Amino acid sequence: MEGPLIDVRSPKEFLQGHWPGAYNIPLFNDDERALIGTTYKQKGREQAIILGLKITEPKLQHLKESLVEQSLKKENAPIRIYCWRGGLRSSSIGWLANLLGLKPVLLTGGYKAFRSWALNQFDKEWPLRLLGGKTGTGKTALLLELSKNGVFTIDLEGLANHKGSSFGGIGLDPQPSSEQFENNIALSLHNAEQLSSKGIWLEAESASLGKCRIPNNLFKQMRKAPLIEITRTKKERVSALINEYSKHKKEELKDATLRISKRLGPQRTRKALESIEKQNWEDACLAMLEYYDKCYKYELEKFQERETIDLSGLSSISSAKKLMGMNSVY
Repeated sequence: MEGPLIDVRSPKEFLQGHWPGAYNIPLFNDDERALIGTTYKQKGREQAIILGLKITEPKLQHLKESLVEQSLKKENAPIRIYCWRGGLRSSSIGWLANLLGLKPVLLTGGYKAFRSWALNQFDKEWPLRLLGGKTGTGKTALLLELSKNGVFTIDLEGLANHKGSSFGGIGLDPQPSSEQFENNIALSLHNAEQLSSKGIWLEAESASLGKCRIPNNLFKQMRKAPLIEITRTKKERVSALINEYSKHKKEELKDATLRISKRLGPQRTRKALESIEKQNWEDACLAMLEYYDKCYKYELEKFQERETIDLSGLSSISSAKKLMGMNSVY
């Protein structure tokens, strides 16, 4: 069993990108790190180390408590510690952890080595399978059910905290950085490799999910992968969208509509905004679907190897069983 993973870099560095699953116990905050960096450039390594020791001394009790707290999460496994390159910061925290009897493991090469490994994953060839379908067909729910049935899936929208459209971020947590999004995907691909998965299922997505961009090499492979298009009646799709979005604030929905007003055109934009204001959710959805369906049709034509399966009237559980029963999964 792998022990807790501790990132001792500054909060800003951690937010930019980290080892998935890591917990941040920063040796220095962002301002302190900047000050030490300036001292190193102006006065040299020795003065920078002395300053670092002065800054660290008042924090020792807090650092101790944080390390012990994390170690208790997996008591029989050593904590794993890293910084940017496996240098002074991780060795300093490792020294403290040793004094506490925590038997730390310092990760060679630090985050820099992990980041290089992560980027290399996208140069590999992967057995990708795509799930496509118009807005409201329940692709994400179906992907989840396939996963429950032992099919290896990667929920790109879940990793990005965004569903892809102008409305995609409503009601979700803030998005990770694009760098962290890439890290999360890389680890998911690695997990598939470790399990010797015959196929890796993803939703057919555009290149960007909000501010998160799918790595270019992976996106190229997605464009060449076989695709199963699922279809449902428009009535079902509208009902699904109403259930998903009507619970959100009208102003959020209006803002999302205005972001694509140039593509919707003045008439559809006006109709959508009026429908949202009156909470006429069916008309609002229909105005949007007219636009999004055209976009989907354009994107679908880029896939040469595709199969269409009608799932009208079926729940996500029944839909997953139908796909698996038709041997369409692999």
